[in-house]
Amino acid sequence: MGLEYLIEPFKYEFMLRSLVTAIISGMMLPMLGSFTINRNMGFMADAMAHATMPIIAVGVFFGFSISALGLPAAIFVALFLGFVIKNTNIGEDTSIGIIFSSFFALGFVLISLLNVSINLEDLLFGQILAVSYFDMYVILALFVGLLIIFLAFYKQMLFYSFDPVGAQIRGLNTSFLNYLFLIMLSLAIIGSLQTVGIILVLSMLIIPAASAKLLSRTFNYTTIIGVVFGVISSVSGLLLSYYFNLPSGPSMALVATGIFIICFLFQKLKNPIYFGTSEVK
Repeated sequence: MGLEYLIEPFKYEFMLRSLVTAIISGMMLPMLGSFTINRNMGFMADAMAHATMPIIAVGVFFGFSISALGLPAAIFVALFLGFVIKNTNIGEDTSIGIIFSSFFALGFVLISLLNVSINLEDLLFGQILAVSYFDMYVILALFVGLLIIFLAFYKQMLFYSFDPVGAQIRGLNTSFLNYLFLIMLSLAIIGSLQTVGIILVLSMLIIPAASAKLLSRTFNYTTIIGVVFGVISSVSGLLLSYYFNLPSGPSMALVATGIFIICFLFQKLKNPIYFGTSEVK
């Protein structure tokens, strides 16, 4: 009975599309989440999501879908954020805060002025059940591209993430690596907006990776376990969204939070079991 309850929704095509999209988002965001946590870039990632609002408003006004806007929007947001932070002396958090609030506000103003036909609740909190085949294929292609780049530059990004000065001394192009990661992060965030929404995309980026960090002593294991937790959270959130008519983003975020609480309590045990042998801080 329980198994049938889990399988029954996937008899429908829209649920199969949603399942594929949920799994991809559940892998794509936590894959970069460990790097985001290690580099203390959570606030920047949140700003990236909110900074897409004006681009989405203008794009939808001209007839483009959110998925089709993903690549140009991600590149613009990443490069703009990186440029502003690098070329101002008011502090990184201050620069991000200004961009975060101003772009988000501009997005709402444009939606109102242009009379854009867009469901704000779906945009802010996600509605994975409305994913089309086009959206699914775009997100799948995006994930494959990100995975190839991630594997190709994994060692360089890992070195730069833990020791930026050492990476520069060793001759690595740290500016390139920084902008590359910003673009990858922005692509993953924008590619997952329809799944979890602008407001809660940070939860699927950070919480699964943070949960994994509680159980692992190595960065590689943290990344792998984070992806597993991300998939569990996204698929479970999808089922909750289907059966209880809930927004997909909050459902996934709550499942991810539940996993984090379990991992936190487990980590507080007298003799917790860790994955890996050497601790990375």
